[in-house]
Amino acid sequence: MSIVPEFISIGGNRNPAAADWDQCGSNLLAFGADNCIALWKASDDRLRGVTSILNGHTDVVNAVKFFPNDHSQVNILLSGAADNTLRIWASSPESDTKFDLVKTISEHKSPVTRIVTLSGSKIFATGASDGTVKIWKLIHDDNPATIDAELIQTISLAPRYFPLAIALAKLDDSSHVLAVGGTRSIIQIFVSHDTQFQLSATLTGHEGWIRALDFTRESTEETSDLLLSSASQDKYIRLWRLHQGEELPAASSALNDPALGVLGKSLSNKAHRFKSPTSQYSITFEALLLGHEDWIYTASWRHRAGKLQLLSTSEDNSLAIWEADSTSGVWVCITRLGEISAQKGSTSATGSAGGFWIGLWSADGDSVVTLGRTGSWRRWTYSSTADMWTQQVAITGHVREVKGLSWSRDGTYLLTTGSDQTTRLFSEWKRDEGLSWHEFSRPQIHGYDLNCIDCVTDTQFISGADEKLLRVFDEPKGVAEMLNKLCKIEASSAELPDAANIPVLGLSNKAIQAVGDEETVENEDEDEREALDPASIVRKSTLEFDHPPFEDHLARHLLWPETEKLYGHGYEISAVAVSSDGSLVATACRASSIDHAVIRLYDTKEWLEIKPPLKAHSLTVTALQFSPDDKYLLSVGRDRQWVTWEKGSDVGYALKHSNPKGHTRMILGASWAPLKKPTFLTAGRDKSVKIWQIDGDGVTLKGSVPANAAVTAVSCNRQLAGGKLQFACGTEAGELLVATTDPEELDKISSVIIGKEISPAKGINQIVWRPGKDLKEQQIAVASEDSSVRIFNVTV
Repeated sequence: MSIVPEFISIGGNRNPAAADWDQCGSNLLAFGADNCIALWKASDDRLRGVTSILNGHTDVVNAVKFFPNDHSQVNILLSGAADNTLRIWASSPESDTKFDLVKTISEHKSPVTRIVTLSGSKIFATGASDGTVKIWKLIHDDNPATIDAELIQTISLAPRYFPLAIALAKLDDSSHVLAVGGTRSIIQIFVSHDTQFQLSATLTGHEGWIRALDFTRESTEETSDLLLSSASQDKYIRLWRLHQGEELPAASSALNDPALGVLGKSLSNKAHRFKSPTSQYSITFEALLLGHEDWIYTASWRHRAGKLQLLSTSEDNSLAIWEADSTSGVWVCITRLGEISAQKGSTSATGSAGGFWIGLWSADGDSVVTLGRTGSWRRWTYSSTADMWTQQVAITGHVREVKGLSWSRDGTYLLTTGSDQTTRLFSEWKRDEGLSWHEFSRPQIHGYDLNCIDCVTDTQFISGADEKLLRVFDEPKGVAEMLNKLCKIEASSAELPDAANIPVLGLSNKAIQAVGDEETVENEDEDEREALDPASIVRKSTLEFDHPPFEDHLARHLLWPETEKLYGHGYEISAVAVSSDGSLVATACRASSIDHAVIRLYDTKEWLEIKPPLKAHSLTVTALQFSPDDKYLLSVGRDRQWVTWEKGSDVGYALKHSNPKGHTRMILGASWAPLKKPTFLTAGRDKSVKIWQIDGDGVTLKGSVPANAAVTAVSCNRQLAGGKLQFACGTEAGELLVATTDPEELDKISSVIIGKEISPAKGINQIVWRPGKDLKEQQIAVASEDSSVRIFNVTV
């Protein structure tokens, strides 16, 4: 049996240092995603998305940096995390997307927050929340196994603050310069004498924390002045000039800009003088860049087309490119990308507020990427013929643990939901160049963590959250038409609403209409107080796509309207299941007593509860599933028992069998097998999966599979592959096991555990087999606590 990853979706960490785009030819973009590091070929025309994920850190990854080495065959990646460690990864010769962990360093006493490297040297620096910056020397040849890092110096920042930004540059042949900023409004400049850095200047002027620092040479000549950019939470970027020699550089004309008069005092042109072992230097204030309306998170230099440019990203949802005007020398913003002020009316519920946290240049300088608060990347490329930047398809993913997933009834798309309070729809973009997976819609953006989801029909789903009720959603026409056009999914003939939005201060998605671009929308009532909400209409052109939608559209225009709410439970919803024929929904909620640990049934025609609820469990029901013929309902719970309910002559179900000691620890997963004799599987915290068969009036244990950790999910393929029963189970350690057995000999089980490098880094919450696949080539979708959604191809 071979199991290979087909698609990985994972959201990026909101930390300005948590991503880096390799400048040395591999074209890889590495970003921190929960405890992992995801690798993405951002300029790949085939749009394959995340190619691999590196597991190793035990806490959130804060800083990721490629080590620039122009000669070596080995790519080196440095990462720092909240587990206080610095890790060194090296690419393996057979693939540039396969990295191995070669060294773990635990010198810092607190989370590592920043890593900075210096091209052309072996030196790098790390900053951490213990208020120190450490200077390292990387020791390596072409053999990855011998890579190591030697600690050269520890700088304790005084007066004590946490470093949020570090920059390194070569000052002259004898020394280097280090700039450090953080949770104070000062920038400290350190200069190396021999191998030790000494504090040489303190730059003042900013009025907020320093978020980003970056050095560059003013021109491509080695002898030109160094420029330092500093970006701050005070919404301004300052530029500083490091000049060699006794005399000061010519005063910057930018200081005389009348527009800066309002800032008065904070614009001093005091020269800070310092020495390196061989020369005299001065630092002077060069320019102030105004234009952002909120905190600035990143600012990085690039020599592009003979000009020096600066890329900045901000909490104001914009990304700016700055350049000095050739005649006046004044720095101006020449390009602004992202969400311009006019569009800012939407709330954080639609995922748009929260700013851009990371901005990166590609190696050739003709692409930029940025990461927003929803964990999604946006990418723009520059077209020299049109002389403009255009947005391109990028990648999206959950930013908190993924709790539930469900394939549509016909297997054409996958719905996922989780603790980042979103439900997402993934499908395959089918085009001449091939297939690629993308997020096509974000049906639900919610105010509560979402726990479970299931499809009622091909165009309707139900989800449960931490809010005691369940919500039912219908596919809008805009999404159906897009899926039909891009994914070749046939649209249903039913009457569908055009689109949906979330009203201000609301949680329910309301249906809205789409109007033509030329139509004027008039208010029918003349009463001023009944003015039409502009958010309740959407222009038809907004819903016409010839590519997978960008994050801006996902967050705003691709919601699904809510059609029903199901009440009855007293606590957070824990499980939901829809019957095989789609006529019934079974649900359960968190519970610590028999009164609340009931299973409620609702019919899907009128959405009325079928009384009385089913009572048997005494603690939370963790999983529910109907048998393939709907004759039975299986429930398992934290009270260690499994229960089967049999369908009566009327619509209800009644208790048929129960086993209060089904496992020795709580049962977390359950699944029916597609056999003639009713057979089901249960998975428990006692590190085992058990296979049970209903025989007349009794249930017998037919076989069991041991695991290395608590089993948190189990799922059976709904069709027999080559006459064999196939099932998959996942553990709380992220291990994924796929097994086959003969229906006649259920105690003889052969299983395969997938490799650590492709399995999730944390517990697996749910596994679902994709319906409608070829028997030889199956697919499973896996939801994990490491915030990833993965689809694997299983070939027998």
